[in-house]
Amino acid sequence: MTQAARVVVVGDVLTDVVAVLAGPLAAGSDTTAEISLGGGGQAANTAAWVAAQGVPVTLVGAVGDDEAGRDRVAELDRAGVDCAVQRVADVPTGTVIVLAGDDERTMVTQRGANLRLSDGHVERALAALPDAGHLHLSAYTLLDAGSRGAGLRALAAARERGLTTSVDAASAAPLRRVGAAAFLAWVRDVDLLLVNADEATVLAGGLDPAAQGRALSATARRVVVKRGAAGAVWVDRGSVVSVAPARRVAVVDVTGAGDAFAAGLLTAWLGGATPAAAMGRATDLGALAVSTVGARPQP
Repeated sequence: MTQAARVVVVGDVLTDVVAVLAGPLAAGSDTTAEISLGGGGQAANTAAWVAAQGVPVTLVGAVGDDEAGRDRVAELDRAGVDCAVQRVADVPTGTVIVLAGDDERTMVTQRGANLRLSDGHVERALAALPDAGHLHLSAYTLLDAGSRGAGLRALAAARERGLTTSVDAASAAPLRRVGAAAFLAWVRDVDLLLVNADEATVLAGGLDPAAQGRALSATARRVVVKRGAAGAVWVDRGSVVSVAPARRVAVVDVTGAGDAFAAGLLTAWLGGATPAAAMGRATDLGALAVSTVGARPQP
């Protein structure tokens, strides 16, 4: 595949309300913060970062038939993302409140219209994209029962069309709720699985990162374990193990850093880069993301 092939990203579109805390959260009282509002959602963020690398990208997702949904789509259009978005009446566009501080973030989420993404919409969107070469799925789509059918159909339709596939495992808490066995069955034989350290522990146990990657490579052909400030590890079924150090930068807001990492990894790997080079590009974009407020590339 050449880098010119279209990437299709399937998953969540959200409004982010990001509060970068000036200090520890004072439960039951007041905490000073810098607060911003803008586009978010793992899939939407990843698509925006893919577009910023000059790669054609289409986002398949769902928003409410409301002002927030129109704003989210307009932002993505301006970022160069082609949107194949299902508009859902009588359900609001999803919103997440992000509390960021101490190199960590806590999210409080209303999934909203994301829960209504349908397998039929996904099928029609893929059928309309003959230039698609790769499908990337945000696992939030699988982890929510309401949208699970759409996520499963996305992976199946991609395979039927000969696309390569990747999945970002999304979040440790919902992974625990659905269980490792179920999730690994849903993503079996994807070409690339991305997990952070917490997600890797849920899915593979408390092993070292390379051992977690090897365990998960029984399910996915390639596995990348993201370790934050400790870098990342790539493992594939050919026993190739590659380690990338993290970039040292001043951390402002970690919101969307994993999405930027995923976009850098995908665009480099799909363009023919080696695992080490692909992870190097991924860590570069992740470092860029944490050095600014917000989940998307800055103009």
